[in-house]
Amino acid sequence: MIQVENLTKYYGNVMAIENVTFSIEKGEVVGFLGPNGAGKTTTMRILTCFLPASSGKATVYGYEVFKESLEVRGHIGYLPENVPLYLEMTVKSYLDYVSKIKGIDRTKRQARIDETMELTSIEHMQNRIISHLSKGYRQRVGLAQALLHNPDVLILDEPTVGLDPAQIIEIRQLIKELGKERTIILSTHILPEASLTCGRIIIINEGHIVGDVVLRDGRVDSVKAAEFASTSLGESEKLYLQVRGPKSEIESTLKNLTGVIDLHVDQITEDNRSTLIIEYQRDKDIREDLVSTLVQKRWGLLEMRPVSLSLEELYLRLTSSGQLQIDMPTETMETQEETQNRE
Repeated sequence: MIQVENLTKYYGNVMAIENVTFSIEKGEVVGFLGPNGAGKTTTMRILTCFLPASSGKATVYGYEVFKESLEVRGHIGYLPENVPLYLEMTVKSYLDYVSKIKGIDRTKRQARIDETMELTSIEHMQNRIISHLSKGYRQRVGLAQALLHNPDVLILDEPTVGLDPAQIIEIRQLIKELGKERTIILSTHILPEASLTCGRIIIINEGHIVGDVVLRDGRVDSVKAAEFASTSLGESEKLYLQVRGPKSEIESTLKNLTGVIDLHVDQITEDNRSTLIIEYQRDKDIREDLVSTLVQKRWGLLEMRPVSLSLEELYLRLTSSGQLQIDMPTETMETQEETQNRE
């Protein structure tokens, strides 16, 4: 669907992006993350034919963005960070105006406008002047203009910037729905939002791709850092436990559970509590057998939770050094829920 090869852009002597290469398949919802000035917006503007590249190649739906820009634009819907709205127009008149620009057949124009307003839940605002709308509804109008010509690809640059938490949830749900039928590239600074919305994350820093992360149920599953080979984090799962009981017996008993790969006792306290990290095979969920064993032994289970490499930690490591160390100390690991709460 989208192929980018060695894309480079210079503004005079200043390098914005250099040798950017990635591909996105049909139906993927991909997050495009990076610090301010990393090259996200430049890459998006090249893909949407707003900017020419200095060198490299990019194709969308089989069309080259440099040679076949009109065909590319017909397959792309673009929502820039600053939504292109005419504030003095009503929602309906604005969408009618945009539909004419996009060349939608006049016999299908009204039906398409109605369908798009319903999809973005703004039909009850169609006669309101855009300047009188809240930030959230203006974002929805921006999404509507990007969707009017029913594009195969959506490119969204910071679609939730400036929104309150309730509006962010609304836009996130809308993007999820749109992603069921379209390929979406989503730029954002909000890491929990990316993990909840996207199935894959491309991380860019200082104009270079430094990481390509695959998510599974919102958690990091595998990562390819810079030119290194892809490292799977999905062969096993880890559990953090606090158990009250005899340390040596706990260790020997739990190690023998079916599916356990490794067990590490991290800390023992004066009141006979042991803190453990258990690694087990992903296809053998040990939690039920584990709890049953603890009950039979009359040991106290004080805490049990999954341990995972958070997207935040991964992002910070990749954007600070471009390198990744998979074997991380326990204290740098946390649950996805804790990351989102802290954000």
